[in-house]
Amino acid sequence: MDQGSGSCNGCGSSGSPLMKFSLGKDFFGRPYDRLSPSADQSPKWYCEACSMQKNWQRDVRDIRAEHDKLAAGQSSELSNGEEFRRATLRLREIMALLDAAHSHSSLLASDDVKSLLGRLNTAAMPV
Repeated sequence: MDQGSGSCNGCGSSGSPLMKFSLGKDFFGRPYDRLSPSADQSPKWYCEACSMQKNWQRDVRDIRAEHDKLAAGQSSELSNGEEFRRATLRLREIMALLDAAHSHSSLLASDDVKSLLGRLNTAAMPV
């Protein structure tokens, strides 16, 4: 979807197409609907760069939630060794992308990603 005017809710830039994605799949392939309810009077719109960072932010949030479940002894997608490895690889990829960016991300703090990666690295990887 494209909003013709306004500024990016992530970085504040204006003059470029802004996007809002409503349907998709989370990091673990589960479907979700991010479509704002009709009562939402201030929907968020993002430029291309911030939209990409929102995807990274979503992946970090999904991995963190599954790690919290795993740490609490609950059923978690990260109980599967392959999903655990894939999540660890994705966090490393996001860290590399954040480190390579010449500007600071207003949507995702690299310290948060490093902290979660550290938590995964100290957890016992499922077999």
